[in-house]
Amino acid sequence: METTIISRGKKVVIGDERPTVLIGERINPSGKKRLSEALKQGDLDIVRREAIAQVESGADIIDVNVGTFGVDEVNLLPKVVKLVMETVGIPVCIDSSDPMAIEKAIEIYEGKPLINSVTGEEKSMTRILPLVRKHKTAVIGLLQDDKGIPGSVEGRLDIARNIIERAESISIPREDVIIDCLAIAVGADPEAALVSLETIKGVKAKLGVNVTLGASNVSFGMPDRELINNAFVATSILAGATCLIVDVTRVGPTVLATDLLIGRDKYARRYIGAYRKRSG
Repeated sequence: METTIISRGKKVVIGDERPTVLIGERINPSGKKRLSEALKQGDLDIVRREAIAQVESGADIIDVNVGTFGVDEVNLLPKVVKLVMETVGIPVCIDSSDPMAIEKAIEIYEGKPLINSVTGEEKSMTRILPLVRKHKTAVIGLLQDDKGIPGSVEGRLDIARNIIERAESISIPREDVIIDCLAIAVGADPEAALVSLETIKGVKAKLGVNVTLGASNVSFGMPDRELINNAFVATSILAGATCLIVDVTRVGPTVLATDLLIGRDKYARRYIGAYRKRSG
């Protein structure tokens, strides 16, 4: 099962036998006051710097989210997506809950983007999946529905199955659906990480599609978050995750080391190349 994401200058293929794809999460104003204020003011210099820093740290895809109070996403999201494309040239993950903003960004995109995301909620599937079909994009399926986020592995698998079946019913190929198995703060729920990991295993075994996580959510509210994030990233890859939404500047080396140890990085080419780049 391989998912292909394309920009004007690069093709990224996500799959089980390939190195873990790194989706850079830093262009997202949630919890980032400086970025949020810059977006409100229309100052996109910080976006340009973040895009460059993430690519230099090994990002394969850049997630772009501009959703914050006081911002007109319909107008701003396509501008930021265009800026990122022009600045770094790698594929973009268009991240929004606003279907109109998503479509405006898709319309200026050159290639095949990844959409983040559709949920198992009826309203979301009705509004987002037709856009995915119309523009032939790939999409992340988030495991929550009209009842919320299930606490059990089986509950999450049921939502994953429903999203995939709805997508296939309107001729979206299964390989173009990536399932986000949801990382929940382990500080609030001691079983949260284990449920996520077991869900990854279940999705891979029963549905066969590619899997992602917004990995840093697992450490919210805990001290030394980077340590927890790095451990979770490694165990997620071992469980079967094939792409991860992360702060590449902080956990990228852990992903590369994990890939090396489990045979996803033949002859250590990616690991050594990144090491030489960091070492200057």
